[in-house]
Amino acid sequence: MTEKLLPQSFDFDGPFPRLSRRLRLGIVGGGRISATQAMAARMTDLWEISAGALSSDPEKAKARGADLFLDPERCYGSFDEMAEAEAVRSDGVDAVMITTPNNMHHPAALAFLDRGIDILCDKPLTNEIAEAEDLAARSAEAGVVFGVSYVMSCYPMIRQAREIVASGILGDINQIHVEFMQDWMIPDGVEAAPHVKWRVDPKISGPTSCTGDIGTHAAHLASFVSGLPLTHVRAEMHVCGAPKPLEDTVFMMTRYGDGVPGTLMATRLASGNRGGLRLRIFGSKGGLEWDMEDAERLRLNVFGDPDRILSRGHGHGLSAATERFVRTGRGFPEGLIEAWANLYTEFAMAVAARSDGVAIPADWIRLPRVGDGEAGVRFIHAAVASHNEGSIWVDV
Repeated sequence: MTEKLLPQSFDFDGPFPRLSRRLRLGIVGGGRISATQAMAARMTDLWEISAGALSSDPEKAKARGADLFLDPERCYGSFDEMAEAEAVRSDGVDAVMITTPNNMHHPAALAFLDRGIDILCDKPLTNEIAEAEDLAARSAEAGVVFGVSYVMSCYPMIRQAREIVASGILGDINQIHVEFMQDWMIPDGVEAAPHVKWRVDPKISGPTSCTGDIGTHAAHLASFVSGLPLTHVRAEMHVCGAPKPLEDTVFMMTRYGDGVPGTLMATRLASGNRGGLRLRIFGSKGGLEWDMEDAERLRLNVFGDPDRILSRGHGHGLSAATERFVRTGRGFPEGLIEAWANLYTEFAMAVAARSDGVAIPADWIRLPRVGDGEAGVRFIHAAVASHNEGSIWVDV
């Protein structure tokens, strides 16, 4: 990339600047989540989908590429082939999304890291801690943008919640509770479905299923909003539904920062719960609560005062950092797809800034990075170790 992507100067307190052109995005992995992310990236008007390694079967790769209107010559049969070819094209991809099953994240990321191509990788970052450490070290050495798709942190009201905690309105944090309740694994036989089968296969999904897939979202969200690192877990894993080789439910006691206690629960067998992610943080002066099923609102309480309900929407007293992520007017649902679009907006800004050598202030962009992904892998392994040793406390 030789052309300047960002304007010569812009106000870091204002909205995102318009780039000189759309960034070219490649897709690695052809599952359902890749289609969701491609839609979100296009929504930003900052990305165009330019290439893909969508299947190891060349015919399937081209068929899926046709659905995305890709040039057949840029529908590759492997990520290695894609990385090699795109790195030498004058119109090669600026960045890639990695949406493969978990066991392929590490080798796919290396293929593009070694060629200086920026990456946004699905969580969990890797199945093994050593692989996560390797990606963190190599991305730092290469100087690339390496984002991780903790997309729940991109809801506008979650950004507002983080600012509220940082402002001290809640006082000293004394407990953190987070849960992610889903119900899609209740039917018998669902684990045999193609999009589910790999999620309960230890060779592909790693040492956990539910913990790594949605428990990591919960753990990241709690730390992201509270500003406190997760330091210890005491976990119990269960198979509550039909027999399967990996857990479908996990319950944890947690510790953050200098010993702030909390709980974390995740399951796929909570009937009636679809997007059941809920965060509650309580402090010495007040508390806040957020529920993904009512994502446009944030409940804030200062002890002794009436509850306040903060709503998403321009001109409603939200901070500039939150307003930056408000895409639709008050009364129009935000939805997960727009949180994905927010993630890709931040990714675009980081990629453009890296290309142009622009130093973005740390408090201006909150893209989850490879270090957050590494922390997620450590969280998974700590939970497994705790469970295997009879639900003991384990350092994260």
